[in-house]
Amino acid sequence: MSETLPALGRRGLLAGVLGVGATAALAACTSNAPPAAAGGGANVAAATGSNAAAGKAVTIGFSAPAADHGWIAAIANNAKAQAGQFPDVTFEAVNPTNDITAQIAAVDTLITKKVSALVILPNDGSQLTTLGRKAMAAGIPVINLDRIFDSPLAYRTWIGGDNYGMGVSAGTYIGEQLKAKGVTNPVIAEIAGIDNLPLTQARSKGFADALKSYGFTVGPRQAADFTAQGGQKVAANLLQAAPKIDALWNHDDDQGIGVLAAIKQVGRSEFFMVGGAGSANAMRDIKADNTVLKATVTYSPSMASSAIALARLVAQNKGMGDLVEKEVPTSITLASATITKDNVDTYLPLGFES
Repeated sequence: MSETLPALGRRGLLAGVLGVGATAALAACTSNAPPAAAGGGANVAAATGSNAAAGKAVTIGFSAPAADHGWIAAIANNAKAQAGQFPDVTFEAVNPTNDITAQIAAVDTLITKKVSALVILPNDGSQLTTLGRKAMAAGIPVINLDRIFDSPLAYRTWIGGDNYGMGVSAGTYIGEQLKAKGVTNPVIAEIAGIDNLPLTQARSKGFADALKSYGFTVGPRQAADFTAQGGQKVAANLLQAAPKIDALWNHDDDQGIGVLAAIKQVGRSEFFMVGGAGSANAMRDIKADNTVLKATVTYSPSMASSAIALARLVAQNKGMGDLVEKEVPTSITLASATITKDNVDTYLPLGFES
């Protein structure tokens, strides 16, 4: 996940202008297995509209990290499934890897093959910037997915989630709930992801900024590592150090499996919790309403499906059908929705499995 860029688009806009319909979903991961194999299936949109008509045959190269949690697993499944919607697209994915050197070497092979376009979710945007620039210099447009390269010269279009917006959505929901309950001087806890990542910093800043508008501040805060094991360990420590909590935001629903396990283990229920990303298991808990988890804010892995659609349009020298401009935008930021018991049925079919 990446640092926030200015929002030039919304999920609703993408559904119409990419010519891929309104079902561009909330799931995305990294695996070369068939879509159903990674759990939760792949969320793609049907190819409709004038831009969906078969055009020049193009080959789209794809690279992403290896799947170490559900969100990453959905990225590759969505990308592969979306490419399958277009008869004029050949999808060429390299083996997913968490080794930066290996990812660079793999993408280099796609550049040598002179694919029509590249979709890259880098392990580290900074360290793959030179590779993006190499592809662009070779005339291969790059769709930079989520984790952003250091230079706009390294990509044709960036598409990703709104990390700052996730924090704002979570903080706004918590602020509204506490105000409605008449809670003053609340203790609001935060379990972040990996603290040295810009995405985590952006989420925390959005959270603090939103709470500030209600006159609230973040109380105990600890960082985990986006894994269930890390979430459980950090949550156990935080709960031991904080005898009273009114609300808790956990940045990531995969991590949240461990957070909820720690909460259950100590029998705490005096607070409510908000998750992050929009996993199916989190949404099922919200719908059942039998845990402290009452909401989650989305970080849509459907961005991988949209990235493939964008790569196809750019490679075929097409624009986005519902826009006046003839070129695909250089930057698209997805919105972060707040999922509660009231609207969970709308989002549940789109969730990814942790």
